[in-house]
Amino acid sequence: MRAVILAGGKGTRLWPYTSVPPKPLLPVGDEPILTVVLRQLKRAGVTRATLAVGHMADMFPQILSNGVVKGLRIDYAREMRPLGTAAPLRNIRGLRDTFLVLNGDILTDLDFRSLVRHHKKCKAVATIATYRRKVDVDFGVIESDAAGWIRGYLEKPQLSYRVSMGVYVFQPSVLRHIPARGSFDFPDLVESLLASDQPVAAYPFRGRWLDIGRPDDFMAAQQEMTRHRARYLKTRA
Repeated sequence: MRAVILAGGKGTRLWPYTSVPPKPLLPVGDEPILTVVLRQLKRAGVTRATLAVGHMADMFPQILSNGVVKGLRIDYAREMRPLGTAAPLRNIRGLRDTFLVLNGDILTDLDFRSLVRHHKKCKAVATIATYRRKVDVDFGVIESDAAGWIRGYLEKPQLSYRVSMGVYVFQPSVLRHIPARGSFDFPDLVESLLASDQPVAAYPFRGRWLDIGRPDDFMAAQQEMTRHRARYLKTRA
């Protein structure tokens, strides 16, 4: 199994933490979040990980090496200008079989093997790992009709959405839906697949997931790795 890890973003929401190093190399506990991801992928049976890098690209091989996780080959695909989240895939050669794509800045105990099994069972061309996220609204929400009469008033409600975890399984055929030039994001890719009646599956996940691109999740990730390291690194690769 091969994985593509997206590690080219500037991490502007975490500035100034991401002035140096880039976001995927920020530490959670005593090692970079990207190293945690690589160890998890190795444990799930991934033998090759390609890092799509851009911002501060030279720092990745300085910190990582093919020996950082034994038995896992690490290589790089560099973008010279920002391409969005999906477009970097068109520059990666050899994606001829089912492959994983994930952000390099997430902390999760997701079972990647189960995700891939679900993808194959559904016979999907794309599967998106999803997570239930609750959002607090800090205002009173008014419900009114077309005539302007108020029909309801919700004081600071909590909304719930199923969101993308930034973890995907793809068939090589999805690459044909990525334009040859320009920026292209995963929402664009999914819309293109749906418009072509291609089967896109969801994988609902109920475990632990944090996107450290958000300051509050970054701090929560520090606590998670301090208290529950074994949950994320069950065995050292």
